[in-house]
Amino acid sequence: MPLVLFVFAGIASLNLVGVTLQLDLLEWLTKPLLAPVLALYLWQSAHRRHAAVLAGLAFATAGDVFLLLPGEGAFFTGIACFLGTQLCYITAFVRRGAGARLRARPLLGAGFLVAWAAINAALLPRVGPLAWAVAPYSAALVTMTATACVMGRTAAWGGVLFLGSDLLIGLGAAGAEFTGRQTLVMATYVVAQFLLVHACVRAPAVQGPDPGGQPSPGHTAPEAGAGGDTGTGRLPERRAPVEGEGHPAGHRADQACQAGEGSARSGS
Repeated sequence: MPLVLFVFAGIASLNLVGVTLQLDLLEWLTKPLLAPVLALYLWQSAHRRHAAVLAGLAFATAGDVFLLLPGEGAFFTGIACFLGTQLCYITAFVRRGAGARLRARPLLGAGFLVAWAAINAALLPRVGPLAWAVAPYSAALVTMTATACVMGRTAAWGGVLFLGSDLLIGLGAAGAEFTGRQTLVMATYVVAQFLLVHACVRAPAVQGPDPGGQPSPGHTAPEAGAGGDTGTGRLPERRAPVEGEGHPAGHRADQACQAGEGSARSGS
């Protein structure tokens, strides 16, 4: 395991301690470092091959900082930054063939559309002045999750956990508080970001086949059972390879609708 991942694990652990014990200083010292350390891991492993994901992590860094600040203005700025994160991730996945894979699986796309409608129907009446920001952010969040789910199991788990984390934030904004919610929000967020980045690190470079019809080095078929073609002809043959492959893992999917008070990601 690269040293940078040990550093990330240590920072993430300290951050969860800070969130759980409500140690504001520890949160301030650790939370703004999470996305930059993941960006370093991605850069060391793949360099500029994933520029859109690096941009998404830059937006996430800014969002994490703004969401530590008090006030409604800082909160909405943080949400705008994470909207940028979602759009960057969507761009990265679409460039690698997620759009074609979703078109080949219309039921999956329809299921995410229903999920988006249900989330908004449940939250919008209960989040007050946040409602105007919930709909567009949740649309981007659900779209990111849908595109991640066709890019391999690692990316899929990352997308789902990012969505789950933001749903927990939404529950808090809607008044459904419970013990440990803030810690769970942050834990799922940290793991989701790692899984999405790790999926990109493991993805081969996007290259076309050689003139003779043989795949060029780095051009590999997507993982069977992970949203890629398994030989059934559901997807085009010459599509971009899957961002990540197969190791399910666990936790976080981001934010969209919490008032400027105390979610885990917005600080206490």
